[in-house]
Amino acid sequence: MIVLRKRIHEMKMNEADCELPREWMEWERRVYVGYDAIVCDVVGRLQAWLMDTRPGIALGVLVFLALSVPTSWLWCCTIWWLFCADSFGLNLVTIL
Repeated sequence: MIVLRKRIHEMKMNEADCELPREWMEWERRVYVGYDAIVCDVVGRLQAWLMDTRPGIALGVLVFLALSVPTSWLWCCTIWWLFCADSFGLNLVTIL
């Protein structure tokens, strides 16, 4: 599926003959062109590493990654609430 998506994306890019915005920096242009290849490479390396490790360790890493995303989101929401909510007139006491 990844290869098919990559080929479809390449065909659309060739058909559209789209030009990258002039205000983009050089590294943004390089990364944008090879983004699909970079993602495929990273996912392939992760998959190869997970296949070479013991099942318990691989499962632990996947659980850690699965729990870290919601935790970081919750942390960001908490920080926003503490520092930015007062500027909008929101107060925990008034909501409860």
